[in-house]
Amino acid sequence: MIYLDNAATTLCKPRAVEEAVRRAMRGAAGYARGGYAAAMRAGEAVYGCREQAAALFSVDDPARVVFTMNATHALNLAIHALAQPETRVAVGGYEHNAVMRPLRLRGIEPVVLDAPLWDAAAMAAKAREALDGGAELFILNHVSNVFGFLAPLDEIAALLTERGVPLILDASQSAGVVEVDVRRYPCLAAVCMPGHKALYGPQGTGILLALDDRIAEHPLLAGGTGSLSEEMRQPGFLPDALESGTPNVPGIAGLAAGIAFVRAVGPAGILAHERKLVREFARALGAQDRVECFSHPAQTGVLSLRVEGASCEKVAEALARQQIATRAGLHCAPLAHRTAGTEQTGTVRFSLSFYSTAHQLEHTADVLCKTVKNL
Repeated sequence: MIYLDNAATTLCKPRAVEEAVRRAMRGAAGYARGGYAAAMRAGEAVYGCREQAAALFSVDDPARVVFTMNATHALNLAIHALAQPETRVAVGGYEHNAVMRPLRLRGIEPVVLDAPLWDAAAMAAKAREALDGGAELFILNHVSNVFGFLAPLDEIAALLTERGVPLILDASQSAGVVEVDVRRYPCLAAVCMPGHKALYGPQGTGILLALDDRIAEHPLLAGGTGSLSEEMRQPGFLPDALESGTPNVPGIAGLAAGIAFVRAVGPAGILAHERKLVREFARALGAQDRVECFSHPAQTGVLSLRVEGASCEKVAEALARQQIATRAGLHCAPLAHRTAGTEQTGTVRFSLSFYSTAHQLEHTADVLCKTVKNL
């Protein structure tokens, strides 16, 4: 199988990830709940991952690395803490439902930075307009899961820092692929990410970088933490304030190995590899009159397309019969499709990882061209 659905979950992992999960499953238990050897191993595995993540994102205090089930969980924690029903929120034009639905639950209709696809300058200008209109909180999808569009974080963060407005950064598609140094962005209140995508960890893992102290004051979930057990109130310090219940120690151990792999290769190297392949893939499809590719020199390793006269679901099904895994539809991000004008049709998405190869993309382009002729 040629797996090109890495924007959903990276399937091919470094061998060290599986080995770390196995070791933790066999030898780690009782995290923060005992002083025996297995509990100590669990503590070492979890803290080791905090240190790896803190180093990757330049977080000064590993305690601000909070483990979650996924990026959706992390985003809900941050939104719950920082967005009240009366809060004036602005979002980029590419937000995932993991942002839009929590806002809707709070009765918040955010201002959307409506700007054309690929137009970073227009997006930054819309951000300034939203600030002038009184926006009190920004939520920004760093990289679109549909189009690989890289938002102008530097420009928008500078505006937010100047106005003293906090930013929740959805790094679901950028963590591990794009350099994110939190020290560069004083406005950052939270960075939310999954472990199972470009950090090459297991499914069921995620990270919230809780950079704003207010996040610890408003936990979404309360319960046992192994600390302050004599008190009925939730601990007010990180990470305990946001980590109730027994954590996914095997998953976190595997995530630590995944992050170590990313740090060894370097996000810049991973991004360069994916960009090279996606550009060659788009070029190979350029001669097909019926294929509309949404490509741009600055996109990451995600490419969406439509085929004239064929639904995106039929195209994806035809590719699946040829053992090529893609994803079709709206990708849980109808706002991104509205931005690109593909809300009525959806797209077929091809998303790469560091383990994608030129041969795989050449074969996929060949199969797709033949498929288009037959549809």
